[in-house]
Amino acid sequence: MFIRTEKSIKEFIQFYPVVATLVIIHLALWLIIDFLHLPIGIRFYQWGAGNNLYIHEGEYWRLLSSILLHHGFMHAIFNSFALVLFGPALEQILGKGKFILAYFVAGFAGNIATYLIDPTAFYSYVGASGAIYGLFGIYVYMIVFRKDLIDQASSQVVLIIFVIGLIMTFLRPNINIYAHIFGFIGGFAIARLLLTNNVYPFSPTRNRRRTGTVQFDPNRWNKRRRLPRGLGTKVFWIIFGILVILGLLSRIL
Repeated sequence: MFIRTEKSIKEFIQFYPVVATLVIIHLALWLIIDFLHLPIGIRFYQWGAGNNLYIHEGEYWRLLSSILLHHGFMHAIFNSFALVLFGPALEQILGKGKFILAYFVAGFAGNIATYLIDPTAFYSYVGASGAIYGLFGIYVYMIVFRKDLIDQASSQVVLIIFVIGLIMTFLRPNINIYAHIFGFIGGFAIARLLLTNNVYPFSPTRNRRRTGTVQFDPNRWNKRRRLPRGLGTKVFWIIFGILVILGLLSRIL
């Protein structure tokens, strides 16, 4: 479920348009706000960042707009990387509409919890972490109640990454703990409504059937494997480890 088999970025966008659009928005906003420092980007950040005092005064849109904003390159790239890994399978399982609903409901749940705990606090918070933890909430619901939708190996990956992320939530500074915890709870809570009887397990071949790209190769069994068995999993953990280390260094240096 979590090993990318798409042949190109174009194919990834074709198969998972919602995930691809969210990642593009994350990186585009980071580009115009943090990298280029464009006035329109800075204004959008000031207008859209989460701030409990402003929300208390009626600027409720911040509960949603802050999900799309990030502070710093590592923040944007780490959340985007997590979305690319764990979003596609759910986009296929749920469908585009339900996936968008789940993503923003979980992000909203994390932000509303942050607001309710201290409604008049004057500090800013941004990021898609609450929404991404909501995706983990849906996966954990599948592991507990819908084992027919997720295989054992994928379940182990989800649980390991979730536990690591939960530990890092309490160890790393400047983390919105409430967004992570209540984003997860929001995803877990809405999963029962989304995972109805007409959903099916993730299958890479389903994408290719829709686009008509499946071809029969009579010599397919005579071809050697181009990649050693298990290499994809090793690459996944190497990349993830590098990003974690870079994230920690960015907090220390």
